[in-house]
Amino acid sequence: MTVNVLNCGDLAGHKTTDLIYRVAALARTRTKRVNRMRMLQLTKGENMKRILLSGVAAIALPGMALANCPAITVADMGGVAQGAYPQQYDLAEFEAAAGCSMAFSSNPDAAALNSRIQGNGALPALADRLPSEPLVMIPYDAVGRYGGQLDVLSNATEAGTSDFLSVRHVSLLRYSDDLQTIVPNVAKSFKWNEDFTQLTIKLREGHKWSDGAPFTSEDIVFYHDNLMLDKNIFETPKDYITVAGEAMSVDAPDATTVIFNLPAPKPGLIAHFATHYSQPFQPKHFLGQFHPDVDSNADANAQALGFENGYAAIKAYYGNSDWTDTPTPMLSNPDLVAGLPKATYPTLESHIVIADTPEGRHFVANPYFFQVDPTGQQLPYINEFDEVYINDNEVRILKIVNGEVDYKAQSLQLASAPILLENQEKGDYTVHLKPEITIGALGFNVTHEDPAKREVFGNIDFRRAMSIAINRSEMNEIGFFGQGTPRAYTGFSPLPAFADASMETYATEYDPAAANALLDGLGMADTDGDGIRELPNGDKLVLNLNFSTQGIAGQTVELAAQYWRDVGIDSVVKEVTPDEYRSAQSSNKLDVSMWRKGQPLAIVLGNNELWVPPYENYFGNRNAMLWAEWVDSNGSAGEEPPAWAKQMMEDINVLQSAEAGSNAFNQAGARMVEHMTKELLFIGTVIAPAPMIHRNNLINFTETKTHSYEYYRTYPYRATPWWLDE
Repeated sequence: MTVNVLNCGDLAGHKTTDLIYRVAALARTRTKRVNRMRMLQLTKGENMKRILLSGVAAIALPGMALANCPAITVADMGGVAQGAYPQQYDLAEFEAAAGCSMAFSSNPDAAALNSRIQGNGALPALADRLPSEPLVMIPYDAVGRYGGQLDVLSNATEAGTSDFLSVRHVSLLRYSDDLQTIVPNVAKSFKWNEDFTQLTIKLREGHKWSDGAPFTSEDIVFYHDNLMLDKNIFETPKDYITVAGEAMSVDAPDATTVIFNLPAPKPGLIAHFATHYSQPFQPKHFLGQFHPDVDSNADANAQALGFENGYAAIKAYYGNSDWTDTPTPMLSNPDLVAGLPKATYPTLESHIVIADTPEGRHFVANPYFFQVDPTGQQLPYINEFDEVYINDNEVRILKIVNGEVDYKAQSLQLASAPILLENQEKGDYTVHLKPEITIGALGFNVTHEDPAKREVFGNIDFRRAMSIAINRSEMNEIGFFGQGTPRAYTGFSPLPAFADASMETYATEYDPAAANALLDGLGMADTDGDGIRELPNGDKLVLNLNFSTQGIAGQTVELAAQYWRDVGIDSVVKEVTPDEYRSAQSSNKLDVSMWRKGQPLAIVLGNNELWVPPYENYFGNRNAMLWAEWVDSNGSAGEEPPAWAKQMMEDINVLQSAEAGSNAFNQAGARMVEHMTKELLFIGTVIAPAPMIHRNNLINFTETKTHSYEYYRTYPYRATPWWLDE
């Protein structure tokens, strides 16, 4: 299915090569041109040789199997026609297209890797580990070799591991690398009814969890009914299992069929499945033994392992969260691990965690993974992943420059581009500067626990003053080497056709005189002549600007603080860890939220988070926590949102249910943009490119179209066929 969501040319603004040279020049670095041609890219002649000599190759290269199907790549399809979806085939589809019968082969280290997964039994034959019809992934540049360890950096589990999670992540569906076509992944197929109120998913017969247990439709029903709708786990249902505020239902007529029944149309549900970090399936055979609605002995089962009750065991494994990267019992309950049936719950991902510490994690390849390459080799190619937690940006950069990191995107800011570019040859890596979808946004806490601050922050004249006090053109030159674009926060990125294009520049003009006049009008005077304004009640106003470089560039915050100081608003800037930031934000302790923010239309159609208080999940840029409390409590607690905020909640339901392009759809979307933009709940700054890097020996890494969390980093670009040329 194709969803028109993104014009990559609109995002890019510059060709990558031009951008690299401009950044390097502006930073006055001595950038050397590095050959960025992908290693081992096969010419047509070379590829044919490889096919003809495959028997020799199988002997010469351990792990390379003699197969009856051709070793085609995206770079050289060898005359094989594209299937129903780009760069992938179901088995029968590929065999028909290639005129072959596939023979399967396994990683020679599979048994050894399996033995390191606590709770796994002896490894059966490959035929008993693969689905009856595995998903055939076509590598970009070269059929791979098994082995090696991928070394990566993260911020810590809850603090930001999405960059690395995307490398091994799977869900029912995913976006292809055109960022427009939604394709099957875990699902074998998907189909809507005519009015988008019923979605039927077909699974792969014989698909297995990482412990060898069958993966069936019951695992999806369990996720929905026993986790997402259980108030002992989630007090309030997540927006993506609801439609217009009402929960959808899920049926499993047989082991490989799942039917999602929606109370109203929601065509964007498939975009949610393709992009969101939550996986709409969990292992019923394992977690179900601790759930009282599934197993009457749930509490006893958990207590026998040292947990207080069944829900405590689920929390230890599942993390009481839909975030797929929560700590395992290895970290949360290390004293119990030796006596547990499994150190972590089974996965469908390409790799499974076998060690989890405060310093990092270690993973081994899933021996039951459901994908193969065109020659029949079971994916993934890479044996092990090692993840080290580094919060300090300078240390991260040093490790990259020293060649200790195989891949990194998250938490790299444009300010680091010059040193990364200068050291490409030394570190044997390649830098890609890619456009962002999100923009650094500043949100004054309109439900602040301090009544005096709440009154001021809640006043639109104050928020407008603080917006036009920012010199975005200068911020772009200083903080982003002139490569960005000053922009308001509109909610959508890119801006859909139904919105007024002028919204992108609303209240972005630099006008300190007008800002001062607005602040004067609020009664915020400098009564003691120190150049700093007081609150209308006479109290000193000092903004505590706590930020994390994972979410926003430090220079953006520093410059905003200076511009606000120029109009008499003082502040204290402090860099904190992502966990510290998120904790303060969720407990309503921040003066100003500061994180990257924005989503393409297609993702908004499946997820209403940006339009309903607190306007993001735990991991993003949140605001108005008391409005959220009011919404969640049906008005019995918190603070009632203003009329415009209630209208946005109504409009997002209309947008998700209406036919795309209809009057109702366009009008609701236009109102959403106008309210979000003009109310300045979040103040946009500069949207700009950001760097990502990969080591040059990482094969089948392809250039991404965007540096984007919204499409889940590298998830559309198929990391499971990555391999290391060592």
